[in-house]
Amino acid sequence: MMKLEWNTKTCKELLLDYQPAQKKGKKLYFEGVDNQDVYNITAPFMNEGELHIAGRVEERNSEESEIIFFTCKNDIWTPKMNLPRFQLQDPFITCIRGEWILGGVELHFNSDTKAMAGWKTVIYRGRNLHELERAATGPWNMKDIRLIELIDGRIGIFSRPFGIDGTRALIGFSIIESFEELSEMAIIKAPLFRDQFLKDEWGGANEIHLLKNGLLGVLGHISYTDETGQLHYHAMSFVLNPWTREKSQVKIIAVRSDFPEGPSKRPNLVDVIFSGGLIRKDHGLADLYVGASDTEAYCIEISDPFTEFETMDVANDTTSH
Repeated sequence: MMKLEWNTKTCKELLLDYQPAQKKGKKLYFEGVDNQDVYNITAPFMNEGELHIAGRVEERNSEESEIIFFTCKNDIWTPKMNLPRFQLQDPFITCIRGEWILGGVELHFNSDTKAMAGWKTVIYRGRNLHELERAATGPWNMKDIRLIELIDGRIGIFSRPFGIDGTRALIGFSIIESFEELSEMAIIKAPLFRDQFLKDEWGGANEIHLLKNGLLGVLGHISYTDETGQLHYHAMSFVLNPWTREKSQVKIIAVRSDFPEGPSKRPNLVDVIFSGGLIRKDHGLADLYVGASDTEAYCIEISDPFTEFETMDVANDTTSH
């Protein structure tokens, strides 16, 4: 069902409707990074006839990260040495009008104290991965900005501003005509969905899928902090009609306990998964790729959360622009 507005459910209420996967997720193994952690990966994607993954790579006791492209042989992912690396966190990647679009989070530090002063999402573009050039930045302290080419050729923007009207973070969405119109102001002005999270909970979009009927399948996360200070991040999804802004209700599609136990970067990150990407398959199934507890990367087979929406008749307005 698609509606303009839903009654907001808490994480705990959404978990009551959650059906765990039948099999535990599997860990992804990485080599060639000097025993650094690799997590918050993208889904695998094809580039020049070879399967790649982009991952966040960093020391266990540091937040200073590098995005590295990996390729796989014998179930081991190793760096693709002839591809560039980026001093960014949490990679995302898509194609728009024949170009690669790579993004990540750039940290900014105080020059005197060396303390973290904030961050910006940085977006690169290029005809191939060898020639990605810095092309745009998001607003100050905004993560989870995502772009998608719509079925009518325009570009959808997902935003995630902090602290609007006392909220933690909300998801916004707007449409621009071309990449050249992308700017911090265009992102800031994206109208917000105010019915997805309670004020003390938050979420964001992690990867966007264009469905056959023009709807947008949104893979994301929903999060909260409990009374003991523990963070809880779950993978979630919803589907959006980009022309009418009707959407499905947020649905949890994976939780940390769906994966083997593993180390945590900090004690309060034990119950954290961060959606990286989704590979849709036949027979209503999909492979979900996640980072776990800010230390490891996993993959799990789940029911495709977008299948039921792909055959819907869609009201759209593709001729009015």
